[in-house]
Amino acid sequence: MQASFSIGVKDNVDLLRSKLDTEFALLQNDGIRIDCAQTPTGGLTFLGYNISDYGNSNYSEEETRIIFKHYIANVVSDVILNSWEKNLLQEIIKDNYYYFLPDEQQLIYDIALKHLNHGVETDNEAFVQYLSRKTMVLQKLLEYLHTNDKLIIDGFIKFRLKEYLQELYCAADRAVDDFMLEKEYKEFIKLLKYFVEIQEPRLQMVQVLIQPSGCFKLLDENNKNISNEYLDGFLIETGDPEINYEDLLISALITIAPSSVVLHFSNNMSARAYDTIKSVFGERVTCCEGCSICTDDKFEHNNRERN
Repeated sequence: MQASFSIGVKDNVDLLRSKLDTEFALLQNDGIRIDCAQTPTGGLTFLGYNISDYGNSNYSEEETRIIFKHYIANVVSDVILNSWEKNLLQEIIKDNYYYFLPDEQQLIYDIALKHLNHGVETDNEAFVQYLSRKTMVLQKLLEYLHTNDKLIIDGFIKFRLKEYLQELYCAADRAVDDFMLEKEYKEFIKLLKYFVEIQEPRLQMVQVLIQPSGCFKLLDENNKNISNEYLDGFLIETGDPEINYEDLLISALITIAPSSVVLHFSNNMSARAYDTIKSVFGERVTCCEGCSICTDDKFEHNNRERN
């Protein structure tokens, strides 16, 4: 008795057949032979598979057919996630966010791929997310193949993988949100940079000492504390955990608009705050790698206490 099965596919025919042939080759160790016939029909290419020889394995013919379909489901789920998924994501972005420029759609696509954790398989969380999608698709395929001997992959994705497609839609939505936030951030930075460039510096130099807690101290070029007349309304050393000290620091620096900014203990600053200061003040910013101020007894004592 022969078991026949056909797979209809529009794209990635060679990739799919190559992977299936590789998987089916493993069955040859048990003498199981599977033949394939490739036929183009109505814009699709059908791969027809037949078990032409059950060999001398310990499996019954029914068990062999079940294994055969598991092999198909495993390969098809891999191809969907590793090949179709990117194309599906591109189509989702193109159809739903057509009002973005092509280069903006590409940026959104790149961000969405990161949300889907493409290219970071070594990361545990990325692997878990990939495995979750793989399991979802594999289970749907096994359910379908249990009662069907013909699979058209494009139709199966559209009508049977709605939950999986929803994850791609969510990744695209999150990517658009991230893109818009980044765009607004860049516009905001551009405005701050313009504001700093057009105003006269109130001080030639501002030195910033940053504690691990986020509290900061500002000194002038003579290592003197900057007077309150430049910082009216800024709370810089209250120790209040509700205060965002980095935002206060950036606001203070923009208000003073110094010709140069020296950051001491810059490793105590978040990447976000550091990037913002560098973006706004550009070449005016330098990071101190060690000086007498960095080893000041009082400030160093505070650092040790807070560590």
